[in-house]
Amino acid sequence: MDPDTNPASAVVTAVEDCLDIAATWLAWDGSPRVSEDGDRIYTPHKAIRRIADHLIDHLAEIEALLAGVPTMPDEWHASLLTFEGDWARFTEADLREAQQRLRRLARTLELRLESAGPEAWDVPRTPNWTLREIAEHLTGVRWYAEQVGRLP
Repeated sequence: MDPDTNPASAVVTAVEDCLDIAATWLAWDGSPRVSEDGDRIYTPHKAIRRIADHLIDHLAEIEALLAGVPTMPDEWHASLLTFEGDWARFTEADLREAQQRLRRLARTLELRLESAGPEAWDVPRTPNWTLREIAEHLTGVRWYAEQVGRLP
């Protein structure tokens, strides 16, 4: 990747990939999908929740790093839990809400890194990752969508 290209632009692309997969979830039959590691189950709502939570976690981390304050500890159970609401039918309205929420989060991340500027992207922030490394990690949000997969 070009060192002057905002690394969070790849997160915007990853979110669009997730939403492209999610557009097929209107056909979800209510059966959970077992993750590729066999440790968790996923439903459309759970996948969307985990994508959003992952973006929020790291956006908060970036803000703390740039402010020079400690990051907040991660105390939620992430994908270990499947909530009652995760079992709901995935509707066109749910898809539109997910599109709005996830696009805004990805764009906010992209704008935040743009505002920080290229000189901030690779500054060591031990024990945390650099901003570039965080953005590269966030392209992995596709994994959550892939656990439900494209539905016919």
